[in-house]
Amino acid sequence: MSDWTWVVPLPVVIPLFAAGLTLALWRRPRVQPVVSVSALVLVLLSSVTLLVLADDGPLVVDVGGWAAPVGINLVADRLSALMLSVSSAVTLCVLLYSLAQGRDDDEESAPVSIYHPTFLVLSAGVANAFLSGDLFNIYVGFEILLAASFVLITLGGTRDRIRAGTIYIVVALLSSVLFLVALAAVYATTGTVNLAQLALRLPEIDPGTRLTLQVLLLLAFAVKAAIFPLSAWLPDSYPTAPAPVTAVFAGLLTKVGVYAIIRTQTLLFPDGRLDDVLMWAALATMVIGILGAVAQDDIKRLLSFTLVSHIGFMLFGIALSSQAGWAAAIYYVAHHITVQTALFLVVGLVERVGGSTSLTRLGGLAKIAPVLAILFFVPAMNLGGIPPLSGFLGKLGLLQAGVDAGTPLAYVLVVGSVVTSLLTLYALVKAWNKAFWQSPQDEPRPVSMPFGMVGPTAALIVVGLVLTFAAGPLYAYTERAASSLTLRTTYVWAVLPDGERGEGESADVSEDEAGEHDEPAGGQAGDPAGAPAGGPADEAGDDA
Repeated sequence: MSDWTWVVPLPVVIPLFAAGLTLALWRRPRVQPVVSVSALVLVLLSSVTLLVLADDGPLVVDVGGWAAPVGINLVADRLSALMLSVSSAVTLCVLLYSLAQGRDDDEESAPVSIYHPTFLVLSAGVANAFLSGDLFNIYVGFEILLAASFVLITLGGTRDRIRAGTIYIVVALLSSVLFLVALAAVYATTGTVNLAQLALRLPEIDPGTRLTLQVLLLLAFAVKAAIFPLSAWLPDSYPTAPAPVTAVFAGLLTKVGVYAIIRTQTLLFPDGRLDDVLMWAALATMVIGILGAVAQDDIKRLLSFTLVSHIGFMLFGIALSSQAGWAAAIYYVAHHITVQTALFLVVGLVERVGGSTSLTRLGGLAKIAPVLAILFFVPAMNLGGIPPLSGFLGKLGLLQAGVDAGTPLAYVLVVGSVVTSLLTLYALVKAWNKAFWQSPQDEPRPVSMPFGMVGPTAALIVVGLVLTFAAGPLYAYTERAASSLTLRTTYVWAVLPDGERGEGESADVSEDEAGEHDEPAGGQAGDPAGAPAGGPADEAGDDA
């Protein structure tokens, strides 16, 4: 497997190189799209390659040849590879959509010289956050996202976009400052920001100090993931941006925050001391978000509130602190990235055909654009959780994990999840009926929908359906990912050299558990928890 480690940095390096190239080619608007699309195709191929390879164990690259914990590591395990693959598919489809929109609008909505390098930098930031093996590099990934997203959200320079961009940048900067404070506190306490080494050292510090560090990190990530009550910024920021920008923001940016929560909660703070707090936050995010969606008369704002609401489902799975909960949460993240992005792209087409996203002004679109009605209906039902679509399967997994937990609070979350799903379905059906079937105030004028915009949208919807038809293998993959998160030695052994693996209680794996699993690729004997050689880390039965 070590022969394939050169693939790990490609999802970061390729878009950064392409961003510089497209910036140098700003006088050649016909060449820029070729470079951008080619780069993202290569990123998708490398991400899928990592998805396959990581199933045999994490792949680790020491940047600059400096081994952990001194140097920066890029780590592709099952979790990061899956998130990377889904996000790469989404960014490619959104880019193709935006290119078709730009051509049809004569490039007014997306200035080419700015858009391409910024979009590629955004893709690199997402990949860097997913692959990073230390907290500071995750922070760098977030800052790359912040810089690129501020440019994208203000494209066109309209008053509404500048106002929304200002709100977004202020909130993002506050979150970044909080993250930086948390980083300083972590380093001052443990002497490292390497995730694998932190997994060894954090159990050795004072429990009160450890809880403080956990709270600081959770607050920073909760803002970025739009978890209630730190989510008020999102519905005001996203709807004003161009449709492709809103789509990629909705699909990816909040999920990077969710990924950071999964990674830190499972690897650094597996004791579950804040699980009850996270469950209450998940419930509030679900219910208040969906109540906000039900009250909206604009499709973009409605979808923005459903985005907030469904972050609560992911947080529910994380807070269960069980292998079943984590597996369901990971599957639901992959589902939500594709479906939410597809819905925002469809809404861009609705705005193009109907001239508005206001449900009071829209109507009769099914008559003039029946294909558009289908394009909206399928992902809407998927998001609403209609059987047997992936939204239903993900929610069913979360509900089963909640029932298995058996605590009163878990049952409250199960009920809250069911109510939220029903209200999501109600809100989306209401939007579909008003936009496509009610009598319009003014007879809509038929407007052509460029195939370049319809094609990528349909492709994302198909990806959502693939998550349904391939649910068995995919869910099994997420279960293996959750199993690796549970053991933790899979990650620690792959990253740290032998000399850095101290004795301690950080791996939280018993000798019996260690004996049931194979050692990860690239690992050596010598459990950081003191488990016997030949140790844990991967599911021999599953991977055989």
